[in-house]
Amino acid sequence: MEIALQYEMQRPELDDHLVLTETLEQCILADEVGFDELWFVEHHFLTGFSASPCQDLIYAALSQRTTQIKLGLGVVILPYHHPARVAERVAMLDHLSDGRVDFGTGRSATYELAGMGVDPRDSRGMWEESLTMIPKIWDSDWFSWEGRYWSMPPRQVLPKPYQKPHPPIWVAAQQPATFDIAAEKGIGVLALGSSTPSTLEPFVRAYKEKVRDADPVGDFVNDRWASATFGICMEDNKEARELAAKSIRTFFGPGKPYIDQKQEIYKQLLEQWGGVPNHLEVDFNRVLKGERNPHLEDSFDLAGGGSIHQSMIERLDADTLADRAVTIAGDPDSCIEALKKHEATGIDQMMIMMQTETIPHEQVMKSIELFGKYVLPEFKRSAAAPAEATA
Repeated sequence: MEIALQYEMQRPELDDHLVLTETLEQCILADEVGFDELWFVEHHFLTGFSASPCQDLIYAALSQRTTQIKLGLGVVILPYHHPARVAERVAMLDHLSDGRVDFGTGRSATYELAGMGVDPRDSRGMWEESLTMIPKIWDSDWFSWEGRYWSMPPRQVLPKPYQKPHPPIWVAAQQPATFDIAAEKGIGVLALGSSTPSTLEPFVRAYKEKVRDADPVGDFVNDRWASATFGICMEDNKEARELAAKSIRTFFGPGKPYIDQKQEIYKQLLEQWGGVPNHLEVDFNRVLKGERNPHLEDSFDLAGGGSIHQSMIERLDADTLADRAVTIAGDPDSCIEALKKHEATGIDQMMIMMQTETIPHEQVMKSIELFGKYVLPEFKRSAAAPAEATA
C-alpha cells in the first residue's frame, strides 16, 4: 500500500504566503523521506479553510524541487474549465515532472459552483462530458467536438502527456453511486473524507469486482482505490492522538464547508467512524427514543440545539478514533498498526492530511520525518515482499 499526503492548505490566520511557504517545505521533505504521492484539492471562496485554488501552479513549482514523489491533482473541478485547457495544463505538468502526474477529477459543491456561475444541476453532465473529451484530446492529432456543454472546431491541442498513453484518471467519491460510476468508467476512486476500514471494506471489494468489466473512458483502466483521513505521528503517543482528534473534529465542525445546515452529515460521520462505543450505547438509544432526563441531556450537551449525533461525535475520544483507524495517529507503532488495518481492506493507497488549522508547521515537519524513518519502510518492505518471493 502506498502512503500519500493530502492538502487543503488551511490558513486560519489568512497569511497566504506563509501557508504556501510551509506547504512547499513539507512537500519537499515528504519527497526526500519517501512518501509516494501528494494530493492537492481545488477549492474556491472558502476563506480561512482552504488556500488551494490552483494546484497545478503549486505542482509546477514542486516539479522542479522534487524528484520521486507523484503529483496528484485531487481534484480538477471539470465544470470550471474548458476541457482543452485541462488537457493542456495536465499534459504540461506531466512534462515538467517527467511523468509523475495523477489526474483526479470532480465536480465540486453548490456554494463554489454558484460562485463560478455554474448551475449545480449541470455539474454531473459537465463532468461526464469533459471526462469523455479529455482522453480523446490526448489521443488525437486533430480534435473537434460538438456537445451539450462544450464545442470546438478542429484544432491541434498540445502538448500531449509525457506518460503514454496518458496519466492515470481518478474521481473524488464519497457515495456508493460514485464508486459504481468509477468502476464503470475504469477510473480510480479517491475516497475523500474519513472512515473506519471496516466501513469502507465492502465498497472497496465491490469496486474491485465491478471494475474488471469496465468500459474505460481513457485508454486503460485505472483500478486503484485511495482512502483518506487525518493523522499525525509523534514520539508522544497520547499527545499525537489528541492532536489528530482535535484536527478531525475541527475540520468537520459546525460552520465548516462540509457540514450542511440540517446536520445530517453528523449521522453519516458517526456511522463512518464506527458508531457508538458500547459503554455509551444504552444512553444514546434512550436519547434517540426521546426519553426526557436531565442527566442524559447534560451528558450529551443538547441544550444548545445540537443533534444527538453531533454530540456523540464530540464524545468519541482520541484513543477510540485512533484504535478504530479513523485517525492515523500516535507514535510510529500506532500509525503502522492503523495503516495495516486499512491495507487489509485491499486499498492501494492511504492519503493522510497532516497539515490542518490546528497542527503547527513544525509538528507536521516532525511527523513527516518520523513517517520517513519508521512508518514508510514498513510498507516499502511489504510491497517488495511479493516480488522477492517470486524471484
